[in-house]
Amino acid sequence: MRVVVDLNRCQGYAQCAFLAPDVFAMHGEEALLYDGQPDDTRRLDVLRAEAACPVKAITVEGAGAAWTAEGAGVSDVG
Repeated sequence: MRVVVDLNRCQGYAQCAFLAPDVFAMHGEEALLYDGQPDDTRRLDVLRAEAACPVKAITVEGAGAAWTAEGAGVSDVG
């Protein structure tokens, strides 16, 4: 699994850091730090963070058909 964040689009709402704190973290009030290749055990949390991002700045690649946000029971909250 590969996580890509469009840092130009990110507005620092920190929903991702709340939902997947082992993968995403705020540095200060606006700078986002993240693990671009998190362990597969974090997959569901990462997909939830992707779905919760209000500006759709997060993309998860290589999640596999069985692990898409929809397949994991994650609704689009944005």
